[in-house]
Amino acid sequence: MDFAYSGRVEELRTHLFEFMESHVYPAEPVYREQMTSSGDPHHHPAVVEELKAEARSRGLWNLFLPDVELGAGLSVLEYAPLAEITGRSPHIAPEALNCSAPDTGNMEILHMFGTPEQEATWLIPLLDGEIRSAFSMTEPDVASSDATNVRTRIEADGDSFVISGRKWFSSGAASPRCKFTILMGITDPDAEPHRRQSMVIVPLDTPGVKIEREPTVFGYQDRGGHPEISFDSVRVPAGALLGERGGGFAIAQARLGPGRIHHCMRAIGAAERCLDLMVQRSQARIAFGKPLSDQGVIREWIAEARIQIEQARLLVLKTAWMIDSVGSKAARTEIAAIKVVAPAVLTNVADRAIQLFGAAGFTEDFPLAALYSMGRWLQIADGPDEVHRRSVARAELGRLDPDATATH
Repeated sequence: MDFAYSGRVEELRTHLFEFMESHVYPAEPVYREQMTSSGDPHHHPAVVEELKAEARSRGLWNLFLPDVELGAGLSVLEYAPLAEITGRSPHIAPEALNCSAPDTGNMEILHMFGTPEQEATWLIPLLDGEIRSAFSMTEPDVASSDATNVRTRIEADGDSFVISGRKWFSSGAASPRCKFTILMGITDPDAEPHRRQSMVIVPLDTPGVKIEREPTVFGYQDRGGHPEISFDSVRVPAGALLGERGGGFAIAQARLGPGRIHHCMRAIGAAERCLDLMVQRSQARIAFGKPLSDQGVIREWIAEARIQIEQARLLVLKTAWMIDSVGSKAARTEIAAIKVVAPAVLTNVADRAIQLFGAAGFTEDFPLAALYSMGRWLQIADGPDEVHRRSVARAELGRLDPDATATH
């Protein structure tokens, strides 16, 4: 395994760091002011479009997509250090580069499974940053950690499908720029469990689609929200089917594998931002006659943060290397492992940073509380930690012959 950055990646890292310093970090207070003054939690601030235009002019656009014609042509391993940098400002930097969830995952599966018509209608506008999208899999009435539990029905009716059900945490769907969602539901209830589901593309202006409510996360309303959406006899054409009928679970796995590691890459960048702030604050603040950085407990926090971040980064890079080398399916144990590790590291480092900052750490004057929320949310999003630990344990239990006698 060689994790050395290629010449192209080094060049992109240099450009991206410069873009973060010159444009993204200065835009953070502007973003907050524009959101506050609008009075609309789903307002699309002008500064985001300005950042997108600047990023695109610098060649920092669609870096996540390996396709050389539609994306940057980078491998997952090459994209990892770039996604990490955007995680330092996760609310605006990924979107500025057109590399934010859930659009990245939707673009990937539209590219892999979409028809030419679906690509022209939905993929190209997403790639151009003209629209946003949502992904509707989780449901309020079932344990959605098991995707075979979904109850939403997708029933064939002539040359149409009729959708009935309820989804929630369809992140971003409340934004006026969100034009469609990719929905997973049951098309074949009598098939074996992993062949019962299909995915369909549902324009959000289709009759019968209704945003019922917008749950907050840690009391905050994120831009675009995480809405609960009802689908009341929603009719879409047969051409809305993504991939093959009964292939929904397989498409979900194809989507969630890369999506999970993208989250982990950004989580490491967010942890780095927390550590930077912790170091700066500890050197600037005096307590009991000396800088906080002279306190043994603070030095322990800083050292532990650096150790944890480096360990997580190495596992992310190994996982990315495996996805490139043997594919997401063969790398599923590593993907499950890093999905547990990276959010935990972010949460731990952010928590220590908040403790060091004191009451200021809870406020919006600093990004620490938001970054903590991101880490804690990621311990559930795209599958809770317990499910991923179960996957890792299952792989270990299947690795050795249970009848073999341990000799060493």
